[in-house]
This record gives sequence, structure tokens and C-alpha cells, in this order.
Amino acid sequence: MTLYRERLWAPPALYLATALVIPATLLVFLPISVLAGVLVAIGMELGVLVLLWVLAPTIEVTDTEFRAGKAHLPRTLVGTTEAFEGAAATEQRGPALDARAWTLFRGYVRGVVKVEVRDDADPTPYWLVSVRHPGKVVEALRS
Repeated sequence: MTLYRERLWAPPALYLATALVIPATLLVFLPISVLAGVLVAIGMELGVLVLLWVLAPTIEVTDTEFRAGKAHLPRTLVGTTEAFEGAAATEQRGPALDARAWTLFRGYVRGVVKVEVRDDADPTPYWLVSVRHPGKVVEALRS
């Protein structure tokens, strides 16, 4: 049973910014051929948009595991969980970050969740994952 699920979609401004691929591609290909320039520009823009859409990771908490992108952690190995927002989240992503931690960050997502890994065989002390609603993720993991 799914307790929490979110997809870390890029914000609309980022999709709009990808339109800069069009003039860059035209600049390169127009001297060769107008038709080639237009076709390659459209193809490149569509390719970038599809990549943004396909590569958006999913964060999911079920009754048996915690998933962040392609990684998954059984709930039996989840230790303490903490939610961070604002300056505290920036601190966790920067100076307070343990180099051994497993991370999934998206620069356009402000909050993070810190999930302790209770596995003696795993050298990873915790996961630090970008989420839009850190409190809801922590609540789902503690349920």
C-alpha cells in the first residue's frame, strides 16, 4: 500500500528555459541548410523536454519500502527520520553532509528528508533526499 508518492517534476520555468536550445541549434545548422536547421532544432527541443520528463525521479513510501528514484530501502532498515526546509535543508545539503551518505537532490526542490540506514553491512549512514513536503514523508515513514 502506498503511503506517500510524489514525482519531482521540473518547474515550468525550466521547461521554458529549454527553448534556448532552439536558437543555439539554428545558429549551428542554418549555415548548412534552413530545413536541416529547423528540423534539428525541433528534434533537439523535443529530446530535451522528453529527457526532463522521463528523468524526473519518484519518491515513494509504501508499507514495505522507501523508494527514491531507482533506489529502494526496506522499511525494516529505516532508522530515525528528519525533515528539513529552508536554511536547515541547505545546511544538510552542504556543510553538514556526510560524504558517505546516499543523495538524490534536485536544485529546484527546497526541502530534504534525512533517513538513517540501520544496516551494519551498509557503509551508508543515511539517505538525504529532496522532497517538496518533507513533513509528510517523515510522517509516512514513521507510520
